Amino acid sequence: MQFAMIEPTASRPDLPAITDEEAAALARTTVNLFRAWQLSDIEARTLLGDMAQRTWARWKDGSIGRIDRDLRARMAILMGVHKGLRYLFTDPARGYDWIRKPNADFNGQSALDIMMRGEITDLIDLRSYLDAERGAW
Repeated sequence: MQFAMIEPTASRPDLPAITDEEAAALARTTVNLFRAWQLSDIEARTLLGDMAQRTWARWKDGSIGRIDRDLRARMAILMGVHKGLRYLFTDPARGYDWIRKPNADFNGQSALDIMMRGEITDLIDLRSYLDAERGAW
């Protein structure tokens, strides 16, 4: 399965770029999602591509600065993970809890364990897994 990039590329110029305003809103939403997932600062920073501690602290205080393309992509994928969980679980708390629960499909690891590897491809793989589970592909 393949995840469509969120930024236009030479092969997909029809995809709209995420604007700076949209990226800032996505960042605020990501902070809220990570609170719901009860992530530690280290976990949050890892999922965002090893974000600097100081930058993460500013984000939590609502001060969002420049957001590069990789970070925009990571946040969009994480929102896709959240969306997939909302489709799979009618009770939001079950979806939030699922992130940390061991999963036989992941050889006993949790979704968070998979995402904590730190690579964007790990986020994409989890998003693809959830899409497949809900029959989106």
